[in-house]
Amino acid sequence: VYVQDIRSGSCSHDAVPVILKESSSTAWVDGCNGLGPVVGNFCMELAINKARRTGFSWVTAKGCSHNGMTSWYSSLALKHGLVGLTFGNTPPVMAPTRAKEAVLGFSPISIAAPVLSSDDLIFDMTATAVSVGKIHEHHKKGLPLDEGWALGPDGKTTTDPTAALQAKCLMPLGGTSGYKGYGLALVVETLSAILAGMLCCASFGPKVRSWISQDDTPAGLGQSYVVIDPGFFA
Repeated sequence: VYVQDIRSGSCSHDAVPVILKESSSTAWVDGCNGLGPVVGNFCMELAINKARRTGFSWVTAKGCSHNGMTSWYSSLALKHGLVGLTFGNTPPVMAPTRAKEAVLGFSPISIAAPVLSSDDLIFDMTATAVSVGKIHEHHKKGLPLDEGWALGPDGKTTTDPTAALQAKCLMPLGGTSGYKGYGLALVVETLSAILAGMLCCASFGPKVRSWISQDDTPAGLGQSYVVIDPGFFA
């Protein structure tokens, strides 16, 4: 993904994130279409420093590209004894409940919290029933999909991984209660992309460009990085 974006010109390999607005506990950052991990590490470090002074921080960034494994960033808070949360939007791969087309991303969410007497809590999930990688895995092994994982080109649920890869449309987390995964994705979209100002840039929901785009259109993703100091509470 990164090499493809750099070659196409949609991502800058040497872009430096810029703080557009900030307070003692918040910041709005422009990722300047730089590499996702560069922007992610910048934002999380900024959030950690603010939370150590104020007890809580929220940093949101626009103009981002794919930042990789979400839990990497939330886990950075652990060495400081802090709680970290990270989430963001992605290109559309999920159909809303009872819909036929993908309009929302898989909406990755991660939380990491320090634990005194055992292993730290690190939770990483998406709002889709499964990941796209799971569909590819079943396709490679010639295995059928579980019911409720994906839709086919006809807009109906399918257990055929080939049909699912053609449609590129996953179902929301929750099975028969899929509205919960759909609702969770809407929350992530609102608190990352739209909060980061991507509403004005038309880079949210179904308007986000595809993962496999070959042109120079920036990914334009929105991401949020939240840090809490439990020492400011009970």
